[in-house]
Amino acid sequence: MSKVRYSRRSILKTGAAAIGASTLAAPMVWGQETKDITLRQFGTGVSNLNDVATKVKEDLGFNLEMTALDSDSVTQRAATQPDSFDIADIEYWICKKVWPTGNLQAMDTSKIANYDKIVGIFRNGKLTPDSTIAQGTAPHTVGFVEGPGGTTFVDNESGWMTLIPTIYNADTLGIRPDLIDVPVTNWRQLLDPMFQGKASILDISSIGIMDMAMVCESLGEITYGDKGNMTREEIDKTFAIFTEAKRNGQFRAFWKSFDESVNLMASGEVVIQSMWSPAITAVKSRGIPCVYQPLEEGYRSWGGGLGLSSNLSGMELDAAYEYINWYLSGWVGGYLMRQGYYSAVPETSKAFMSENEWGYWFEGKEATDVITSPTGDALAQAGETRDGGSFEERMGAVACWNAVMDENQYMVRKWNEFIAA
Repeated sequence: MSKVRYSRRSILKTGAAAIGASTLAAPMVWGQETKDITLRQFGTGVSNLNDVATKVKEDLGFNLEMTALDSDSVTQRAATQPDSFDIADIEYWICKKVWPTGNLQAMDTSKIANYDKIVGIFRNGKLTPDSTIAQGTAPHTVGFVEGPGGTTFVDNESGWMTLIPTIYNADTLGIRPDLIDVPVTNWRQLLDPMFQGKASILDISSIGIMDMAMVCESLGEITYGDKGNMTREEIDKTFAIFTEAKRNGQFRAFWKSFDESVNLMASGEVVIQSMWSPAITAVKSRGIPCVYQPLEEGYRSWGGGLGLSSNLSGMELDAAYEYINWYLSGWVGGYLMRQGYYSAVPETSKAFMSENEWGYWFEGKEATDVITSPTGDALAQAGETRDGGSFEERMGAVACWNAVMDENQYMVRKWNEFIAA
């Protein structure tokens, strides 16, 4: 494979117009010369989508080979198999575990065409100037290093990013309203005895522990100093509450994958559980009622981005930057937002969505016509509004971010004991 180096300055100069346009032009000339390049990307099934790989080939001319794994497998691969990938599509809490290994390289933000349009959550932590930064591993706290080769996270926009942000959301509990007779308004209802044998949480320790914390605070049993960085005493109290609930038969199952959560909910085996937005979409696309329920205590949030292998260089590195710029130019953002996610650059995504879609998904407005998924399945009818409202209402109510704690090893050990109990 050719390793000829191309000037990023010349590529961006010729590519900026296409990137800023509402539709992408045909692949650039350099893309024709790199048609044999294959970039290997891995991440969770949330955003490692075949439609994205197909569109990359169509617009940029090179190949994107995608592998979808669960979050724990993603973490392990990024930390231990640097030669097995070119692009890591990972969450920010995973970055906290992976960055110290040296397997990823810092990215020059001057090469990111839409950097200035990235939402403040990923740059300074604030959705608006008056926002309070939520607990946990907020993306901006692990988003920058001091320079190329930097090993320490910095608390300013240094010009060198660990990940280029792409996707994020405010997560809550999913419910089957047709199978539940009472209003669900609080996190603590996950442990309500009326849902005994019909509840579920996800079996991914760094995420599941945050859902547990939201429940325990809602119950009034624990007041955490920082849910995202618990003490051993707080960890012990949290697991004591959930272990008792487990032994009382509260949980039908513990899921690891997107498909598991969809099947549990669609079958009716579970009526209330930890869920992700596209899982709600998938259940609704089957014609089954499913709601992503806003809760009084707020949301547990997460964000993800694209990281580059430290082994990536030459033409492949140029192609990776071009891919990232394409990713933020709007098409992917529109695709993801039609599943209920948010784009790191909402402004460019708007051009790839109808006025009805943008109003429903981003502005919290009533749909003026049917709302469909990217694959055409009906998700909402005219007159309906999105669960939780607008972008600012939902992301402005984030209580905590997925996190990696100082006591992470202890927490994981206690998690494994809980699952085995």
